[in-house]
This record gives sequence, structure tokens and C-alpha cells, in this order.
Amino acid sequence: MTPPSASAHASAVRVGEQAILIRGASGTGKSRLALDLILAGRTGMIAETLLIGDDRVRLDTRDGCLIARSVPELEGMIEIRGLGIRRCVFAPEAAVALVVDLAASDAARLPPPERLKTLISGVELPRIPIAAGENPLPLVLGFLSTN
Repeated sequence: MTPPSASAHASAVRVGEQAILIRGASGTGKSRLALDLILAGRTGMIAETLLIGDDRVRLDTRDGCLIARSVPELEGMIEIRGLGIRRCVFAPEAAVALVVDLAASDAARLPPPERLKTLISGVELPRIPIAAGENPLPLVLGFLSTN
């Protein structure tokens, strides 16, 4: 029997075939970064980008990968600050390839290599720690363009 998946206070998007997991406390910009990435995908800056989940996702491990899945009651819904909850096209799941931590206390201009990795459910993943108030989009786009 497969154990139930863990619910995470995070947002996730699928860029191409892989997911970006966006973590942070309420009000740190998870939904905003998800929307910015979706819009970047629509303009062709990056591969097609679809919402997996906003504010809450399920995390499972499968074949050594961390899988981000949408939560059924929130599928296809994203909060756009100032406009409210909106519907959008979504992907049900994808393997996580990057973790972005917003308002991270260990963010630094030149972080040591150990800060650029995280371990979730036994899976080691690349990580970008973002300082509070810093625009995360350029860093994520930079990561995507060099990998």
C-alpha cells in the first residue's frame, strides 16, 4: 500500500516536463512567481508553463523523484493579488526539478554550494534561496537558461 502524500504549503508550476516548487510563508509571493512563470511561458521566454497548484500541493516520491501534484479542490485556481481567485489551465503533476524558497533567511549574494541544495522526502534537489523583497523571476529564469 502506498502511503498518503504530504500536503505542502507551496505553489508549483510545470515548466516543460518538470516542476518548480515554490515555498514561502503567506504573503511572500508564491502566487506571483507562479503567475510570472506562466506568463514567461506564454511569451516563449521559457518552455510552456502550467500551474500545478497554488498555495497548496501534494508531494509524493516515485522512482527516486519528488512529484508535485495538484490538490483536487484547488485545481486550476490561482490567486492574483488585487484581482482575486482566477481559473487557469493546469497540469495535474510533474517531477520537481527545482525548489525556490522565498524570503529565505539564508539567501546570500554568493551562497555556498550547500545552500543551493535541499532534501525533501529523501530526494536531493537544486534550490534557489531568495531574500525577502528580492524579485525571484530573474534568478529562476537564469537557472532555467543555464540548465
